[in-house]
Amino acid sequence: MKLSILDLAPVAPGQTISDSFKSSVRLAQTAERHGYERVWYAEHHNMPTIASSATSLVISHVAHHTETIRLGSGGVMLPNHSPLVIAEQFGTLASIYGDRIDLGLGRAPGTDMTTLRALRREPSAADSFPHDVLELQAYLAGESRVPTVQATPGAGTNVPLYILGSSLFGAKLAAQFGLPYSFASHFAPAALHEAIRVYRDEFTPSDQLSEPYVIAGVGVAAAETAEKAHEVLNVAKRHRVASFLGRNAKKEFTEAEVDMLMDTPQAEQILDMMRYTAVGTGEQVADYLRHFATAAQADELITIHYPTEEQDRLASVKITAEASALAAAK
Repeated sequence: MKLSILDLAPVAPGQTISDSFKSSVRLAQTAERHGYERVWYAEHHNMPTIASSATSLVISHVAHHTETIRLGSGGVMLPNHSPLVIAEQFGTLASIYGDRIDLGLGRAPGTDMTTLRALRREPSAADSFPHDVLELQAYLAGESRVPTVQATPGAGTNVPLYILGSSLFGAKLAAQFGLPYSFASHFAPAALHEAIRVYRDEFTPSDQLSEPYVIAGVGVAAAETAEKAHEVLNVAKRHRVASFLGRNAKKEFTEAEVDMLMDTPQAEQILDMMRYTAVGTGEQVADYLRHFATAAQADELITIHYPTEEQDRLASVKITAEASALAAAK
């Protein structure tokens, strides 16, 4: 079982953006030592608790401080950008750091409608996502679809593409283009099984990929004891609800206010996004992940370690790896 990590570069209470990036470096170094396949970073905007908005820069910073682990986007929201610019950015990364850069692509804005306008993006931009993927792929292959225009850097790097999705649209597109498919079951669990079934049933081989390849997202809170794991997960749930519901608030919620929020239908909906979460000791987490991978027909799991404190998050990463025997498998 291959395990990877999605790092949202979280900004914990009392932490600065700079602290978050230092923490991301330590997380990637820990993942590298313990046998994880890759670490991905997601493009989000106007979210004060997530620092990975300039995704390619975060990847470059972490790549500079690691040696072998694959690093990439999970993902770049392609309709926010010109395919040429993304080809140049990731071509630059591949030219500097070699064959350990991934390019995961999504079509959502990664933000709210007001911020979408600040990005100079039209809501209809998502409609051109399939065309943009092909244009980007061609730039990276050195076979531009735009006469006289080449990606420099980028052309000939063939940075591998991954389609990210939370619905049947992404599954069908990944299958049609013969690309790996990463399903966001860590925040959109409802369509997981149907989307993967559609992807596997409709997959067409391509130059990049001869057989379907599925990555599924899953939350993790591992600790030395089950009690500790549930404790840190509970803190993470409260932080998540407060972050989502307090996004446009002028002040942070008090603990008493969060207590009240936790009993609302809105909180219930937010917490259902975490439906697929492994929590407990290393053995309990590894057992959950094995069963989840089998049920989801996933070739690889990308784990989101929920503890908000860095020490607890790194412990979760280590405990999960050791229980899953990742280093030994490599």
